[in-house]
Amino acid sequence: MVTKIADRKRCGKRVRIGAPDPTLSGHAGMIVVTELVQRLEVISSIDAAVGPIKERNRGFGLGGVLAGMAAAQLAGQQFLVGLDRVRADAAGQELVPVPGLATSTASELAQRVDPEQWTALESGIGAVHERMLALMPAARRDALCQTATIDIDATDVEVYGRKKRGVAYNYQGQRCGRPDVASWAEAETVLAADLLAGDQDPRASVVALLGRAWAGLPAQARAGQVRVRVDAGYFAGDLAREARRLGVAFAIGAKRIAPLWRLLAGIEEAAWVDATCMDSAQVAVADYKPADWPDGSRLLIRRVRLDPGQVSVDPRSRRRRTLHPDQRALPIEELANTDAIYGYSFILTDIEVSTPERAAQVEHWYRQRTTAENVFRDGKHGAGLIHLPSGHPKVNTAWMWAALLAVSIAGWLHQLTATPGQHGRLTGWGTRGGKAMIATLRENIIAVPGRLVRHAGRITLRPPPGHGHLEEILTLTRALAITA
Repeated sequence: MVTKIADRKRCGKRVRIGAPDPTLSGHAGMIVVTELVQRLEVISSIDAAVGPIKERNRGFGLGGVLAGMAAAQLAGQQFLVGLDRVRADAAGQELVPVPGLATSTASELAQRVDPEQWTALESGIGAVHERMLALMPAARRDALCQTATIDIDATDVEVYGRKKRGVAYNYQGQRCGRPDVASWAEAETVLAADLLAGDQDPRASVVALLGRAWAGLPAQARAGQVRVRVDAGYFAGDLAREARRLGVAFAIGAKRIAPLWRLLAGIEEAAWVDATCMDSAQVAVADYKPADWPDGSRLLIRRVRLDPGQVSVDPRSRRRRTLHPDQRALPIEELANTDAIYGYSFILTDIEVSTPERAAQVEHWYRQRTTAENVFRDGKHGAGLIHLPSGHPKVNTAWMWAALLAVSIAGWLHQLTATPGQHGRLTGWGTRGGKAMIATLRENIIAVPGRLVRHAGRITLRPPPGHGHLEEILTLTRALAITA
């Protein structure tokens, strides 16, 4: 009875809703993004590379449009109307990199950008990467540029609405657009990108994409060792020849075609060596080169021993397609009675694999191309690349680039504010001290409420207790200066 009386007393203290406080913002940590964008001169670099997108060169340029969209996506907005929600935050407008950007303005300006200007945008991103290196300590800059890896991959972004243009049905029957992205793996930032329709083969444009990505790397990175790795969806001799012309070492996944299956019979059992950091996996090298591929190309083969329970009965399953054709045709009962079941992967590369140790190292490095999937994961679940919001292709291209810019902002922030840890890895703001994904940055840094207090001509941001990371990372960002 006493408990019920106490509960009734607590409930009696009704909370009253007062007048809105225009000095409060739910995204006070956006000041960190703004400081970083200013230090890296993101907006001016893009505008200088692209040029004016309207007759009167005033107001917002493409740099402002993309930075404003990216800031809204970093704040958690996943639709174009989110620009208006960000604009309605009166206190937050003091903290965002591009204040006053409305949805209608951004959409109208994006439709004025021509294809050559979208390509020129990548030169602006390249200038930002140059400035990122200039803001780094010399030792970290040298380590980052010693070996640069270009990852190229595509992902499908499903859309809804029959009237949307620039999209098509993919092989799975989904109506989608297809961002085709080249990223700098070590920095986890984006170098170049195309927005294709869901039925377009990325192999048709990958040669040009590689050339633009290589040009977008900082000069110091191009002076080091540059390598490109792609999966079997890009298996083509013209990509390998372009890589050779640029002086870029390549590792290209090969399609499982009949000549490669026949090669397996000529590989001795002693030639297989254990793969690095992969259980039940072995690696071997074979002398195989398609006729139109550059000299020095070698075939790297990985086989993984499988249990019968790991193989699906569905012939369309991804793992079953890795089996040798003789085993793939067997029912599960007969497959279980074979001596060994192996799944095979093939990689054509011109990287030196003359020793078993080098072969295992190259295969392990190639397996790390999943950093490209991290870019897509961050763009979709952290930014707004989970869909393409407009019926106009150019607006969707701007939305894609804004999401990729948001991913790059997270990468730049990590490279410039993280501290060196063990084994040369950087200790940042993410889980277990690693690089923070956008969702983590938003939770811990960006989506921190705060009050703006004006006194004696100064603005003070007051966050709630327990958010010391915001002040720490803001101090580190403001301390960035050009190094020799």
